[in-house]
Amino acid sequence: MIRRALLAPMRASTYRRAVFLLLGTVILLPYLLLAGLIGQSLLTTTDNRAAMLGIAAVVAVVGLVPPFLSGTRELEIAAARALLRVDLPAPGPPALETRLRAALWFAVHLTVGAVIGTALVAAVPFAFVGLSDRPTAASLGVALLILLGTVYATAGLGALAATMAPVLLGPSPAERMAAVEARERRLAERNRLARELHDSVGHALTATTLQAGAARAVFDQDPEFARRALAAIEELGRSSMDDLDRVLGLLRAENERPSVLPASRAGLQRLLDDMRAGGIEVHADLDVGETLPGEAFRLVQESLTNAAKHGTGSVRLTITAAEELVIEVRNPAAGRANRSRGRGLTGMRERVRLAGGTLEAGRDGDDWLVRARLPRD
Repeated sequence: MIRRALLAPMRASTYRRAVFLLLGTVILLPYLLLAGLIGQSLLTTTDNRAAMLGIAAVVAVVGLVPPFLSGTRELEIAAARALLRVDLPAPGPPALETRLRAALWFAVHLTVGAVIGTALVAAVPFAFVGLSDRPTAASLGVALLILLGTVYATAGLGALAATMAPVLLGPSPAERMAAVEARERRLAERNRLARELHDSVGHALTATTLQAGAARAVFDQDPEFARRALAAIEELGRSSMDDLDRVLGLLRAENERPSVLPASRAGLQRLLDDMRAGGIEVHADLDVGETLPGEAFRLVQESLTNAAKHGTGSVRLTITAAEELVIEVRNPAAGRANRSRGRGLTGMRERVRLAGGTLEAGRDGDDWLVRARLPRD
């Protein structure tokens, strides 16, 4: 710590901070000029003294306005970032507390700037005079002490300014809460997009792999089945590309909230056909209308994908729509030890929670059961 303090005059940060402090001197100059002019007028003018006092009061009120402006705080934050190298967040909507803290910072900045500016204006000329013609040891010592004292004072005040900037220019509790809420919204949108990619692309890859394997296995014995499987792979590739393009479009549109589009009954039937074409026996009992909510369709898609990836035997899908929408997928539980390690169940739980429903997933006797309950719109 002592060594760091002694090396302060050699650090670039000291001189950056000095520039920041001297900005206070520059901002203070118009105030000093106006105060000098008004003071001189009051001292030299005997007539219309009341009018001069009124003008002085108006000027004082106008001079007190800039510290409370949101633009002044933004400029101070920009200067603190660039010269003090303080990580300050972008200013949010102005509040009374932030205005008061920013005004206090502005006043301290001008005051410290005046002190540093005065010291430099007095110290540098005095030092040069002390080192000019026939300097004495005393004059040299005093000049060097003034120079070093000014440099160390500047370094100390600059370090103090860097420490106090987050306190006086930092966000208010309301701004912090707004930043946290914005971050949570961004994370929720990213998670939603990740679920969309996982469910749509994951299903497409699983179904394509199953269909390609089935086509390869019977290619010589049943060419017609192989052709149907290849056609299904082609169609599935096109639909998954559409899903991918939609999700990527949401990523590019920063202000658009990601959404899951409703699926038609025909789309649900194509999903089942894709699984059957890959050699998975699917028994479906569908009590739904012409459309299925997008979240429900994704739950069916991910449940069937998991059953195809991890299971053996047939899969039974049941969808009922009465007071609530119930989706149930059941298949043999052989080899289910690592079922919960992937992201599928996590994504389904997030979907159901955001939709205000409940999800059950686990063993049910010899079967693996996934049951989702979603409220009806």
